[in-house]
Amino acid sequence: MQQDSTGPGTSSGAVVMVDVAREAGVSQKTVSRVVNGSLQVRPEVRDRVLATIDALGYRRNSAARALAAGRTRTIAIIAMGSPLFGIAEHVIGVERAAREQGYGTVVVATGEDGDEAEVRPAVERALAQGAEGLIFVEPLLREPAALALYADVPVVSPRRSSAPASSGSALHTHVTAAEEDGGRLAAQHLLDLGHGRIAHISGPPSWQPAVLRERGWRTALDRAGAAVPAPVRGDWSARSGYLAAHELVDRHDGTTALFAGNDAMAIGAVRALFERGLHVPGDVAVVGFDDLPESEYQVVPLSSVRQDFGEMARLSVEHIVRALDGEPLPERAMTVPARLVVRASSGDPRPGGGALG
Repeated sequence: MQQDSTGPGTSSGAVVMVDVAREAGVSQKTVSRVVNGSLQVRPEVRDRVLATIDALGYRRNSAARALAAGRTRTIAIIAMGSPLFGIAEHVIGVERAAREQGYGTVVVATGEDGDEAEVRPAVERALAQGAEGLIFVEPLLREPAALALYADVPVVSPRRSSAPASSGSALHTHVTAAEEDGGRLAAQHLLDLGHGRIAHISGPPSWQPAVLRERGWRTALDRAGAAVPAPVRGDWSARSGYLAAHELVDRHDGTTALFAGNDAMAIGAVRALFERGLHVPGDVAVVGFDDLPESEYQVVPLSSVRQDFGEMARLSVEHIVRALDGEPLPERAMTVPARLVVRASSGDPRPGGGALG
């Protein structure tokens, strides 16, 4: 049968994997490895294959074949491969919310290094498993432009601080935690307690939550006319919070309060403060973020900002289901509020108490 004269592909004009292989000058197996994220492909070959995929408009049609045979009722969770509390809670919440709606889930992991090239293979793996919609649990500051290729697939993702409000697809929307508001709440709480110098232990700068929580802290201090000391950066671990607090004590700058970007770093910081002979909250008030289940049961119960991962998951699944049922999605991104949980670690400063350094 003669091929359609409109371009590469089958008689219908659809581009298939063999067209990509022929145009890129590689084997079909190599193309398969690229779309599945295999590490057994040289970077220059991967780049050439991806450029050819873009040029030809190739998309694996496994999901289309599955849908033609009947609805799969499967939602894919595209999540960063990390055991951190927020990611794990969000993934579990999506799985639970999907189950309540009569949908199954598959989890497809991306890496932790922020490589944009990981997004498309993850989406392709999800579609190959029959996913009808995609929910991203991705805290890294990467802009997956590859999603523009999937305008006909319902997608819910976090709103990036530098991204436009919409990808241009009526099936794509955002559900986001109020990270910046949470940082502002934590700092404002400490300001309201009378602290004039509030330090911050920030998470990695490549993480969207770290950037937004720091921005909220900075905004509250600026509005109050308070000093904004340089943050100390951690990696979300308790050890990094422990080391950061020792660094803050060594600054000798009169800090009396500390906002840590997550509870693990706050817990490490409290340990360091005690080792340096400082009392929490008498000498230094401490607030964390995430409200880990164990935060309430520390020797000094930890004040923390709580995010409603269950509500974020519920809204995300609701949007996917509405899109699959042909209903319009909200034009504006949905933001789930954060709230401050006050415990002993940020109690009133002890009369005559000291300060960091």
